[in-house]
Amino acid sequence: MGRGLLEVHLVDAKGLAGTDFLGKIDPYVIVQYRSQERKSTTARDAGRNPSWNEVLKFQISSTAANVQHKLLLRIMDHDNFSRDDFLGQATINITDVISVGMEKGRSEMNPAKYSVVTADNSYHGAIKIGVTFTAAKVEEDGGQVGGWMHSYRD
Repeated sequence: MGRGLLEVHLVDAKGLAGTDFLGKIDPYVIVQYRSQERKSTTARDAGRNPSWNEVLKFQISSTAANVQHKLLLRIMDHDNFSRDDFLGQATINITDVISVGMEKGRSEMNPAKYSVVTADNSYHGAIKIGVTFTAAKVEEDGGQVGGWMHSYRD
């Protein structure tokens, strides 16, 4: 497939399931791409409609063709005195974004809403994200531009 930089623009969420009886929920998102994980900031007292507006970055390095590229977004509620609560998750297929990005150098998926699936497999709310993939530039001889590839000779 190739190499490059994947940027996940985490915008906001609407209508999340609440788990706190006292006070508002404090949601954050764990975004996973294969073995890499990134955690958003916690939207303190944001309740069921948090806004993050932040970008999480992943380095992509894949040589396998015909592989499905997916993002897993786990939405959690930060708790001070107990384990954080699972609010729901969304899975997004980004194979096309990476494929087009490898072909054209850059590809973008505008922010869109994705349904949030709760622990009991029901839908409760939506999360809005956008994705950008920028391919690493490679010279025709296979060397990466900007790297120390050739030694100088007189």
